[in-house]
Amino acid sequence: MRIDVISLFPEFIQQCVSFGVVGRAVQRQLLHVEAWNPRDFAFDNYRTIDHRPYGGGPGMVMMAGPLRLALEAIRGADARPVRTIYLSPQGRPLTQQRVRELALMPRLALLCGRYEGVDERLLQTEIDEEISVGDYVLSGGELAAAILIDAVGRLQDGALNAAESAAQDSFENGLLDCPHYTRPEQYEGGEVPAVLLSGDHKAIARWRRMQSLGRTWLRRPDLLDDLELSATDQQLLEMFRAQMSKDGK
Repeated sequence: MRIDVISLFPEFIQQCVSFGVVGRAVQRQLLHVEAWNPRDFAFDNYRTIDHRPYGGGPGMVMMAGPLRLALEAIRGADARPVRTIYLSPQGRPLTQQRVRELALMPRLALLCGRYEGVDERLLQTEIDEEISVGDYVLSGGELAAAILIDAVGRLQDGALNAAESAAQDSFENGLLDCPHYTRPEQYEGGEVPAVLLSGDHKAIARWRRMQSLGRTWLRRPDLLDDLELSATDQQLLEMFRAQMSKDGK
C-alpha cells in the first residue's frame, strides 16, 4: 500500500512512520509513505501557499493552486487509483470499520490542512472524502494523518507479528477489548483472575467475552445499541452485571 501526504511539515510525517508497527511495515515494504510539501508547488519566489480569506476574518486560508498541483504530482507518481482524503474536524468520523475499508485500497492521498483551512473550491473538485479523528480541533492535519496511517498500516498483511492481534482489538467485533494480564501473578495486592491460569481455553474465551461485553456496557453503552446480542451474549452480560452488583460497584 502507498500513502502520500501533503503537509507543510513533511519531516514530521516521515518521523511518525519510522517507529513501531508502522515502521516495521515500512521496513518490510508492506507500506510506502511519501510526504509532499505544497510550498514546492507554489507560484512565486516566496513559496506562498496561503492568503487572507475573502470576506474578512482572522487567520489565513491555504490556496487551491499549489495544493492542486501537489495532488496532480501524487496521482502521476503511481499508476494505481488513489483515494484522496482531507483531514478535517468537519469530516466523517473515523471508525474501525472505515479503517478496514481504507486498508484494502492500494493508495491513499492525505491532505493536511493548516491555518483556517483550505479553499473550498479545491475540496469540492479534488477531494473524495473528509475524515475527522474526533470532535476537537488540532493545529493542523498532521497528527490526524499520523493516526490514520497508523490505523491503516497495522492492518497490512504481515505488519503485526501475530496476525490474530488485530482481530482481537477493540471495535473489531463492535465491542471494547477485554482486560489483559501478564507476569507476575500478584502485583501490589492485585491477582490475575484464576480462570486465566486454569488452562481451560473454553472457559478463558467465555470469560474474555463476558469482560468485553461488560466493559462495553460500562464505558461505551452506545456501541451495544448497534449490536444484536445472541442469547449467550445476553446471559454473559447479565452475569457481569450480577457480579458488579455483588461486588458493590
